[in-house]
Amino acid sequence: MTQQQAGSMPAMSKEMQDCVNACMTCHSVCEETMSSCMQAGGQARMQIMRALMDCAEMTRMCADMMMRRSPLSAEMCAMCARACDMCAEACMTMPDDQQMTRCAEACRRCSETCRTMAGATA
Repeated sequence: MTQQQAGSMPAMSKEMQDCVNACMTCHSVCEETMSSCMQAGGQARMQIMRALMDCAEMTRMCADMMMRRSPLSAEMCAMCARACDMCAEACMTMPDDQQMTRCAEACRRCSETCRTMAGATA
């Protein structure tokens, strides 16, 4: 994107900025949690790893699409909310793990902001 094109874009709404921030935070926390899972190992964590990978990728892509004002961003936000919900559920299968709880909270926050951007109701 050129500077001229970026300059002609409308300013990002507060709701969109909140969603981008929530997506970026969720992405980072999911990656931290994946690292924690890899260090701990265990077969039960493979299902959680899949949910973390999906969520990390979806949140990154969703933030990117909103920042470039993609016409597909509302649909992406709806899919991202679903991925975040699934990841939060997976993380909460280990409620005694602080990192998993932290990740579930970031996922729920991101899901909430993505639903707002998608125009969906909870």
